[in-house]
Parts: sequence; C-alpha cells; structure tokens
Amino acid sequence: MDYTQFLAMKQEIGLLVVFILVFLLDTFMPKKSQGQVGGLCCLLFGVFTLGGFCSSILGEQLAFGGMYETSTVIVNIKNILNIGVLIVMIQGLRWSAQDLVKIRRGEFYELLLATLFGMYLMISARHFLLFVIGLETASLPLAAMVAFDKHRYESHEAAIKYVLTAVFSSAVFMMGLSYVYGLTGSLYFANIATALTVQGTSWLLVVALAFVIAGIGFKLSLVPFHLWTADVYQGAPTPVTSYLSVISKGAAAFAFLVILWQVFGAVYSQVWEWMMYALIILTITVGNLFAIRQRNMKRFLAFSSISQAGYIMLGIEAVNPMGLSALMFYILVYIFSNLAAFGVIGAIENATGKVYMQDYNGLYKTNPRLAFTMMLAMFSLAGIPPFAGFFSKFFIFTGAINQGSIAIYVLVLIALINTIISLYYYLLVVKAMFISDEESTVAKFNSSLSERVAMWICVAGILLLGIVSCFYNHLLAIAA
Repeated sequence: MDYTQFLAMKQEIGLLVVFILVFLLDTFMPKKSQGQVGGLCCLLFGVFTLGGFCSSILGEQLAFGGMYETSTVIVNIKNILNIGVLIVMIQGLRWSAQDLVKIRRGEFYELLLATLFGMYLMISARHFLLFVIGLETASLPLAAMVAFDKHRYESHEAAIKYVLTAVFSSAVFMMGLSYVYGLTGSLYFANIATALTVQGTSWLLVVALAFVIAGIGFKLSLVPFHLWTADVYQGAPTPVTSYLSVISKGAAAFAFLVILWQVFGAVYSQVWEWMMYALIILTITVGNLFAIRQRNMKRFLAFSSISQAGYIMLGIEAVNPMGLSALMFYILVYIFSNLAAFGVIGAIENATGKVYMQDYNGLYKTNPRLAFTMMLAMFSLAGIPPFAGFFSKFFIFTGAINQGSIAIYVLVLIALINTIISLYYYLLVVKAMFISDEESTVAKFNSSLSERVAMWICVAGILLLGIVSCFYNHLLAIAA
C-alpha cells in the first residue's frame, strides 16, 4: 500500500489529531480542571483552522483508487466550515459550563469534531461507499448532540424526530443508490457518469435520481422534506441548533453540488431540472411564509434557514465558476449572519431562559450591544446593503443569470420577490428591539467573554465581507 496517499487527507488527519487530544484531555484531566476542557478545545481547533489556510493543494489529487479527492476548492470549502465550527465552539462555552451539562462538556466537543469528520468525507468522497460512511458518521453524533440536554423533554423529543428523519432519509438515499448500482454496475462517481452518458435516460434512472434528491433534500431542509426542521431546531440546545443550521446545511450543499453535476450531470438537465426549479421556488416561498408566523426565535430562524436553503440551491443550479464562487461566498456569509443571530439568542437564553420575540421588545435600552448584533444579522440575512448578505445574494443571482435560460430568469425573479417578502419578517425582530414598548423586555445582564468574542467575530465577518472585495475575488480565482 502506498502510504503517501494519506498526505492527501491531511485535513482529515489533522482533525483526527485534534479529536484524540480533546478525548485525552477530557479523560485524564483532574475533575477540578474539567472546566478548562472547552477552552482548550477551542484553542486546539483554532490552531487547526489557521493551519488549514496555510495548506496548499496544486490541482486535483485522487487517493485510494479514486475514492477520495482533494483540491484547492475542496480545501477552501472545508476551511469555510472550520470557521463556522470554531464560532459554534466558542458560543457553546457558556452553555457547556451550566450545571446540567458541565459533567460532560468534553463529550460535546468530541461529538462536534466527529460529525465534522464525517462531513469532510462527504465533501471529498468520489465513491458512494465512502460518501455513505461520511453521511452516517456526520448524522449519528448529531443525534446525540440534539439529545444532549437529557434533563429537558424538548431535547428528547427533538432527538427522536431527528433520528427518525435521519434514518428515513438515509434509507431513501440508499434505495436510490441501489438503483444506480443496478443500472451502472459501479459506485465510483466517474464511472457512473460515464455509464449514464452512454445509456441515456430511462424511467428507472428517473426514479433513482428522485430518491437521491429526496435523501439529500432532508439534510438541506428542502420543501417538502423540511417538516422536521422547526421542531428539532426548537428542542435542541442552541449551540447544536446553530450547528445544524449552517455547518450541516453547508456540507450537504457542497456534497449535493458534486453528486448532482459530477454524477448525474449528463441526465439531470434532461429530466429533473424543471422539478428542481419547483423545489427551489417552494423552499424559498414556504420558508418565508411560515417564518412570518413564528414568535419563538429558534423556530423563526428554522424557517428562515429553510428559505436560505432555497437560495443555496439556486447557487448549485449555476454550473460555472461564478456560480461556484457565489455558493462558497454565500455559505461563508450565511455562517457569520446566522451564527450572530443564534449567538444573541443563546446569550439571552442562557441568562434569562427567554426565547420569544416579544421578550426582545426594547432590547436596545437594556442590552444595546446584543440589539446591535442582532440588527446586523437580520439586515445581512435579509440582503440589505451594504452588509455582506446583500452581496452574497447578488452574486448568487448573477451566477444563476449567467446560465442564460428563460427559466432561470423567471426563477431569479421569483427569488427576488421572495427576498422582498423576507424583509418584512426580518424587520419584525428589529422593530421589536428598537421600536416596540419594553414592558416584557429582557433585563440588563452581562454576557460571558466567550459569547462576546463569538459575536465580535460574526460582526466583523458581516461588515468586512460586505465592504472588502478581496475575499470574493479570492474565491472566484479558486473556482476559475
């Protein structure tokens, strides 16, 4: 065996080293020092994240018989996810120090790293066996994370719903794979693509692609596969909810991009492209309409994330360098914006236990910094200039329009109309904080240092990505 192939997996190996170190710290540190495990984990993962930006890959590299691939684009995709995971870890320090969870705070970070390892494999897989291993490695620890607050009934309920959804979606996905294997005799992405090009479209292939899209659609919370999302987001611990909303969704989006175009590209545009347009329209519209009705902030952001998944799918539809760079930029901006919002929700929930929109009335008078951070997050998610969310949506729309078809123009127009609709419910939060009366507002409190650091990072990301063009230009150069 050529062991030099493992050099292609240096990001996975680095992550595995961090996981082992965290496990050893959690196992052997004295009980009186257990409170330092979370901080040390953030430090270790922060060093690993910085190291990821120093690594370079020239061209594409295949390893293990073509089952695994890495490239400059893939390395940068993983780096984007690392940024989000680091912010989630920092946000989780205050929550993990609470009495109900402090006895097992190390396990939370171990599960977090384990699920990220699975997502790495999903993104780099070029063989469906490795992809399924990555998918299950990502899903099982997530189920444990959702159930982490074992003293809360809502956490148990959310975990059961997540497990049932994950099992069902995996079964649907693998049913589609069985049809694909029966048609092509291979599980290698490249071999399947070649075989499908030769064979052309058949009714069994249409069914197979439907199962594959449905299986991944559950992970992305695409309509009509979204029914689990709001209940799980509401019941899970807030750091886990923020992880589900951005990291899990981002990894699934990048994996879906590869499967859709690298594996099924020869037949997708002939058979399923119009159906995908319908899914995108439904996802954006249903997410927006249901978000308007929500008053629980975690459910509110759950439906917001469903709508955002539609915009992500619009980026996946744009098969060109601008579309790929726009997708990477959109997910990076989405990470900062959504985690800023969840950071404020988590800080208020940890201090007061309040999670409803009416509790935010007059927040700027008692906690102006939290109100300012939430306002920036809402403006960015809504796509208001000059914040980063405006440019991320602009690049997504531009990349899609470059496809040049009438159907895409109509799709972008509908997405633009939905963007205007989304302004209403995002501004409801801003109205509550700055205009509504403060009869039931959150009392003044001091957020923890870790919560403030996480919010500072998110605010810096929202502002810098909106006014400094070099970040997008770098992603565009990589995609090209």
